[in-house]
Amino acid sequence: MSSQRIIIGISGASGAVYGVEMLKALKIAGIETHLVVTKSAQITLAHETPYALAQVQAMADYSHPVGDMSASIASGSFKTAGMIVAPCSMRSLAEIATGNTTTLLTRAADVVLKERRRLVLMVRETPLHSVHLRNMLTLSDMGAIIAPPVPAFYSKPETIADMVAHSVGRVLDLFEIEHSLVKRWHGVGAQ
Repeated sequence: MSSQRIIIGISGASGAVYGVEMLKALKIAGIETHLVVTKSAQITLAHETPYALAQVQAMADYSHPVGDMSASIASGSFKTAGMIVAPCSMRSLAEIATGNTTTLLTRAADVVLKERRRLVLMVRETPLHSVHLRNMLTLSDMGAIIAPPVPAFYSKPETIADMVAHSVGRVLDLFEIEHSLVKRWHGVGAQ
C-alpha cells in the first residue's frame, strides 16, 4: 500500500545516524522502506557509525544502488507516501532544488516533488551561506519540508541518542506515524 511505503535517502553529510535510526523506527512502525545511499554516505557511515553498509541495507525492506536510474523509486508510477533524506547534504539539496539529478537519491526526491508527495529534508550544514538558503527556500516553495535535526532541550535529553531520537520522531510526526520517540511538550509546569 503506498501510504505504508517511504523512501529513505542517506546522503554524505555528517549525521548518518539519522538515516539509520529512521530505518529502525519505520521498521517498528511497520512501514515498508526503500533505501538509497550515496557514495559519500558510505564513507560517512563507516566513519561515524558502527554499521557496515550491508547492515544498514539489511534494515530496509528494499535497497537500491545509487546509480540505478531504472529502480522503482525513479518513477512516479511507483506510489509512496513520500521520501525522507536523512541527512541531506548541501550537494543533494542543490541537485533537488535545480532538478539536476545525477543519482537515484536526487532523482527519487525529484519524483516525489513532481508527484506532490511529502519530501522531508534533514539538512545538515552550518553555517549557511546565501545559496544554501536560496536552495532551501526554492524547495520549500515547491512543497518540500526543510527539517534540520535541531536538538530540543525542553525534553531534557541525557544522551546523543536521545537527541537523535527526538529529531527522528519529529520527522515521523510529519508523516503522522505513531511512535514513542518524542517527549511531548505540555507547557510549563504540566506533566
